Amino acid sequence: MIYRISRSIVRFFLAVLFRLKASGTENVPATGAVILCANHISNLDPPVLAAPLNRKVYFMAKVELFKNPIFSRLITYYGAFPVNRGGVSKSSIRKALELLEEQQVICIFPEGTRRGGTGKKGAASLALRSGAVVIPVHLKGSYRLFRPFHVIYGKPVDLSEFADDESPDRLDKATEKIMAAIRNAGEEV
Repeated sequence: MIYRISRSIVRFFLAVLFRLKASGTENVPATGAVILCANHISNLDPPVLAAPLNRKVYFMAKVELFKNPIFSRLITYYGAFPVNRGGVSKSSIRKALELLEEQQVICIFPEGTRRGGTGKKGAASLALRSGAVVIPVHLKGSYRLFRPFHVIYGKPVDLSEFADDESPDRLDKATEKIMAAIRNAGEEV
């Protein structure tokens, strides 16, 4: 209940302050396990990605954000869970797989940083292990007051070709397919 009310308030403020427009929300399944894979440009990305959707979205967030106990409680309530950057975080992977098993929506920024870069293999690995639907999301614009900002939810990425692939580079290929879909979603508008 509080989450839904908060989401409505955030939607209103994002529409007014950032002229937020969302396209392709119909591509996000109403039920089932979903992994949103997005480019990452600001700390504002999580609420901007989650607000247009009618499902709660859980986010992997850098562990440093959980150092302040009050802020930690707040972001945990709104769906964040910690991940250690730069290394494998077994507890984060376990938490993500649990959420997907519970048919929830999680969001991952495959680049792992707001500075861009190549995609990391975690999203592809989680998708192939869980069978979750992968939705590419492209954030387009800058967070400048009263300037248009667009969130584009692309069509699901078909990773079935990698399901039975035993090659050592299958996660690299699946990750590149996800990253290409994120870039292509930005060109749809």
